[in-house]
Amino acid sequence: MSGTDHYFSAEPASADERRTINVPLAGSTHAVQVAPGIFSPDRIDQGTSVLLQHAPQPPASGTFLDLGCGWGPMALSLGLYSPAAIVHAVDVNERAMDLARLNAESLGLRNIRVSTADEVPADVRFDLIWSNPPIRVGKAVLHDLLRAWLPRLSDDGEAYLVVQRNLGSDSLQKWLNENLDGLVADRFTSVRGFRILRVTHRH
Repeated sequence: MSGTDHYFSAEPASADERRTINVPLAGSTHAVQVAPGIFSPDRIDQGTSVLLQHAPQPPASGTFLDLGCGWGPMALSLGLYSPAAIVHAVDVNERAMDLARLNAESLGLRNIRVSTADEVPADVRFDLIWSNPPIRVGKAVLHDLLRAWLPRLSDDGEAYLVVQRNLGSDSLQKWLNENLDGLVADRFTSVRGFRILRVTHRH
């Protein structure tokens, strides 16, 4: 990445040099395309890997969200696990979204809808949200992001967020419990310096 190039830029400045890597998704190995100028361009990053390995297997059907999809490891996994589900994959990075679309197509996953946040209909509710949220964008932007999407959980929906412990997972859990009315965040598990936080409606 160039000095001005961030994975949360809408249009990365670095050259769009695509290449194919093999990654484990939903219990088997798949070839995907990646490129510079996106989040974790060489592999599945450690946080995402922790969530993929330790979050419960998704329901067979429903409406799911991968918030901050990058080139698509979470969305692709959700699509592979649950072919009857609709999976929304949301990002701000045009290159990442293009790669996620290409990867879904190459894996034959017709149930994945890759888009910007504004393109997701406002009335859609989610039975499952998976996210490795962009902690480094700063608290204000992160909190706005979570405030916008987590209340869109369906009544029995669950969100799983993976956050590095030393990047503030415990303070984020506290913020979620204090600022999202009707939702409760608990620590689902801790693995290799990461926490998976689970967010559900308070019943």
